[in-house]
Amino acid sequence: MEYILSKKEGGCIFCTYAEADEVVFAREHVLVATDEAFVLLNKYPFAAGHLLVVPRRHVGELELLSDVEHDALFRLTRDAATRLRRAVSCQGLNVGLNLGKSAGASLGEHLHVHIVPRWDGDTNFMPVLADVRVMPQHLQATFQHLYPFFLDIPGRRAGRPAP
Repeated sequence: MEYILSKKEGGCIFCTYAEADEVVFAREHVLVATDEAFVLLNKYPFAAGHLLVVPRRHVGELELLSDVEHDALFRLTRDAATRLRRAVSCQGLNVGLNLGKSAGASLGEHLHVHIVPRWDGDTNFMPVLADVRVMPQHLQATFQHLYPFFLDIPGRRAGRPAP
C-alpha cells in the first residue's frame, strides 16, 4: 500500500540509482554496482532480503540488452543469489522477471530481476486475504546484514568507489 499510495516522482527510479554516487548507496540500499548492473534491496519486499538486480541502462525488454549487458545482468544475478542464500540460510529462492504491466511489472519500463529468499512454510494468509505483508526485519537492518556478503563482487558500493 505504501507504494500504491505514494506520490510518484517523474523519471525512472532505477536510472536515479544507476547514476547515484557511492555516498547515497547505503541510504538507498544499493549493495553493489558494476559497470553494467547493480543490486539493491526491494523497498516493498515480499520477504526480508528481497533483492533486485537491475541493468544500468534504461531498457524494458530483454531483447534490447546488448550481449555484454545481458551477460553482466545474469552473472550478477547468479552472484547475488549465491550470496543471499549464504547470508540468510534460506531453503530456496524465487528468481524471475516480470516483463510488462500485464505480467505484473510495476516498473515495466526498466527491467529488473527479483531474487526472493524462501523457507519451508513461509507463506501465510496475510497477502492473500488482506494484501498485507509481514516483514520481520527493517530494510536498514537487512542491508547491514547483507552488505558484507557482497564485498567480494568487484564494483562500487556504499562509501567506496570501485578500485
